[in-house]
Amino acid sequence: MTESTEPTSSTVDGDVLVDVQGLEVHFPIKGGLVLDRTIGHVLAVDGVSLRVTRGETYGLVGESGCGKSTLGRAMLRLVEPTGGRVVFDGTDLSALRGESLRRMRRRMQMVFQDPLSSLDPRQSVESILVEGMRAHGLDRDRAATATRLRELLSSVGLPASALRKYPHEFSGGQRQRIGIARALTVRPDLIIADEPVSALDVSVQAQVINLMADLQQEFGLTYLVIAHDLAVVRHISDRVGVMYLGGLVEEAGSEALYADPLHPYTRALLSAVPVPDPAVEDRRERILLAGDLPSPAAPPPGCRFHTRCPWRQPERCDTERPELREVLPGQRVACHYAEDIRAGRIQPHEVRPELVEAGATGPLDTSAAGPASVTEILGGP
Repeated sequence: MTESTEPTSSTVDGDVLVDVQGLEVHFPIKGGLVLDRTIGHVLAVDGVSLRVTRGETYGLVGESGCGKSTLGRAMLRLVEPTGGRVVFDGTDLSALRGESLRRMRRRMQMVFQDPLSSLDPRQSVESILVEGMRAHGLDRDRAATATRLRELLSSVGLPASALRKYPHEFSGGQRQRIGIARALTVRPDLIIADEPVSALDVSVQAQVINLMADLQQEFGLTYLVIAHDLAVVRHISDRVGVMYLGGLVEEAGSEALYADPLHPYTRALLSAVPVPDPAVEDRRERILLAGDLPSPAAPPPGCRFHTRCPWRQPERCDTERPELREVLPGQRVACHYAEDIRAGRIQPHEVRPELVEAGATGPLDTSAAGPASVTEILGGP
């Protein structure tokens, strides 16, 4: 279990809508002749603590397989957490069952990554939108329901004639608009958007992002946006959390994080984002991470990032898992040496990728193998 700290008062201001406390999602690995014996666990989410304030957009980023989508689903209990708590508007969701959980879910909706597979191809748009309203008893007046559906479609930029059509008759961007409209039908407070624009063309991405921002103002929504595109997250988010191998490694306001990232992993992610100005591109820091993402079924001991970190200090990084702590006002980071790295007191060095034996809990000795890749640091601005 991760040692996590609660966000301090200076980290989160305002009315907290969602309070995630040490959330864990561990999937069992089955083995044996009849696959009925648990031989291990995949630590998809391993002790994440964060808060989302009412009316803000919280961006969650990280590479594929880091646990972003699982965290979002666990917050809504679409996936049952193994440990920890999610407190939504003062109510502990883990204590809810049956009808009480169903009623609470009206206030929490999700927009899924693939707009085609998340819409039933056998249902018309009208049937898709009414389904959620009917489940929560919001369609008792047919005339009022018809009016609301037309208003919602207008809000997401679709004509009323779309109600009679089926998902395959729309483009990808239009289908995503239908997915957003479906989430809005039950008047939620929170929308978790899982990669809402990753399947769309760049020009359509901008339209959907701007639409989400407009809807947030119109309906007073709170967003948690899961994405791997850092440019999208920067544009839409008030605060950003960075995940690596099931844990939150950094959290800060959007502008602060992009201007002064503190965790080595965040610096590596941002160094990979293209910059349109060639003069800036030539001078900025570039970090090429060595090795592959470790398996969440056998994460490294100590700091999860130490196997790929250019600033690794073995005496502590290899054995002690860092807590998520506030280093600058409003900026939390899980790194033992964040201040030293930022001040230049620790210099980057070459990283030797470590070979991990299947099922092992630690790296094998590769001292005789030589480096397979080099972490290159170019002079910063």
